[in-house]
Amino acid sequence: MRFANQKALWASPTLKAMQKLLLRLLSLILVLSLACLWVMLSAKSALAQANTINYSNTNLENRDFSNTDLVGGVFVAAEMRGANFQEADLSNAILTKGVLLKANMSGSNLSGALIDSATLNGAKLTNAIFQEAILTGSRFYDADITGADFTDALIDRYEVAQLCERASGVNPVTGVSTRESLGCR
Repeated sequence: MRFANQKALWASPTLKAMQKLLLRLLSLILVLSLACLWVMLSAKSALAQANTINYSNTNLENRDFSNTDLVGGVFVAAEMRGANFQEADLSNAILTKGVLLKANMSGSNLSGALIDSATLNGAKLTNAIFQEAILTGSRFYDADITGADFTDALIDRYEVAQLCERASGVNPVTGVSTRESLGCR
């Protein structure tokens, strides 16, 4: 009698539906687990790129980096007085606490770069692109910013006021005027 009742219980439509649902759930968990494992094994860390250029705490005084691909390069606290970065691609580079006194960065792309607490006094920044760059705590005393594009860059208010006093020109690549990109009135 017990055996007959158990057989009838296993044959009930409700239990079959639950078994089917449980099987689907286990299949879904298996597929998601395999997908997660595949992503974790194939992903590369953004902070540990194999080709990252790291010049942190180095003396790069008067070095020539003109027309060089330095995308994502790290120049933290580097001494770059008089360095030539003309037409270099420094997008997404990190130049925190960099000393760029009288550096030539004309025509360089610094989009998305982190340039906080840097000294750019007397630097040549003509036609440079600083779109979405972070320039907080940086100083631009006597820097030539003719045609530079600072669209959506994060700059201290005091420094923006100083830059607006000498802002002029239009960036030949982006077509944006320096005054407009700084929000000068």
